[in-house]
Amino acid sequence: MKKILKVLGVCLLLFLVYFGYTVYPKLDLIAGFSAKSVASGHFIDNRSLEMIEKGDNDIKLIDLAKNNIDDLNEFASASVYGLKKRKAIYREGLGATLINDDFDVSKPYETPKRLKSKPLPFPFGDLDQSDTVFTYLNYERLNAAVANAFDKKGIKDKRTRSVIVIYKDKIIAEKYDIGFGKNSKILGWSMTKSLTATYFGILEKQGKFDISKPAPIAEWKNDDRAKITTKNLLNMNSGLEWEEDYNQISDVTKMLFIETDMSKSQIDKPLIGKPNASWNYSSGTTNLLSGILRKQFKTHQAYLDFWYSELLDKIGMNSALVETDMAGNFVGSSYGWANTRDWAKFGLLYLHKGNWNGEQIFDESWVQFVATPTNTSNGRYGGQFWLNAGGKFPDVPKDMYYASGYQGQMVAVFPSQDLVIVRMGLSEKFDFNGFLSEVVGSITAKSAK
Repeated sequence: MKKILKVLGVCLLLFLVYFGYTVYPKLDLIAGFSAKSVASGHFIDNRSLEMIEKGDNDIKLIDLAKNNIDDLNEFASASVYGLKKRKAIYREGLGATLINDDFDVSKPYETPKRLKSKPLPFPFGDLDQSDTVFTYLNYERLNAAVANAFDKKGIKDKRTRSVIVIYKDKIIAEKYDIGFGKNSKILGWSMTKSLTATYFGILEKQGKFDISKPAPIAEWKNDDRAKITTKNLLNMNSGLEWEEDYNQISDVTKMLFIETDMSKSQIDKPLIGKPNASWNYSSGTTNLLSGILRKQFKTHQAYLDFWYSELLDKIGMNSALVETDMAGNFVGSSYGWANTRDWAKFGLLYLHKGNWNGEQIFDESWVQFVATPTNTSNGRYGGQFWLNAGGKFPDVPKDMYYASGYQGQMVAVFPSQDLVIVRMGLSEKFDFNGFLSEVVGSITAKSAK
């Protein structure tokens, strides 16, 4: 018996050592991710706790969290083994915000003023379109490609939640997984970066900003970082240190799940490369850009309103919501929500080179900028948009560029095909090359003329 107890004691000790070195330091992040995910999914898209835990939160380690929703006080909480309890509050107009113990939940806050779309057919409004059949399209091939993007009943492999295909401004295919529909709001994750960048294009058209000038960061004025331009930041080519790893405690996970002011996470990082010669993907850079945008306005209310009045509501993305951090900054790197049709409108805005129903939102030159490969990215990245110029998807047109998000969110723009494809899901293992090439292939050479 003593020998057995001794063995059990050693095993327990080994477990505690393993837990202490591997899991415990991550508990803040695990509980933080879980609480934030539950609060956002429940209060923004009205998902049940069961749906969120079986869908959004069924990720290794995240599934260790025990979650709770308080509908009356509009918050969600999570903990792991009763440790490191985290809380995310919901505020109408601002979404869910992961908070710390110092956050004053009673403090008054401002919310964006929203505008409604005119009653027009999609895409310029939300009314149904008239039926349109393009006789030269291979609808059988198209529908098969869309159907194949979804899992069969009982399988969790492709994990697609929605797909929409828009050709010549007409919806030619649209499909949703069980539990989702055209009004379901879905988190775009890093597709939000492409939204954030667009505001600089808008400000440039308005003559209020020049991305070629040094970034307006006071902390950089007296060292080599003074050479970093806003364009370098938009291209993810600043040369600043940053670790983007979601599988461990890293710069990005600390920023998203611990920091109070996410716009400052990148500011203090040293220069470890040369601007315009050191491409490195960084969510901290995009939140720094959100902070730069905030400084362009005299009041916080003006900053909040600008994101909606000059883009989201202007193009009828009325379902869209970009969440804020504890300091009131839009989390431009990661926390943009919208239904699938509204994400498609964003793609159509770029397909039409910044023109929305006759109004030029940003100049055509801006589209050229975001779709041009940045130096040292090997044709993979432009201005907060991903590119196929380097042939990442070998069977897809190389002029395709796209907003991309964690777990395989995509708004893909095909200029040569007059086509926008949106796929929202929960798996980055999804075969985008096969799916996109089949959809494009359903549009014959005749249709491109």
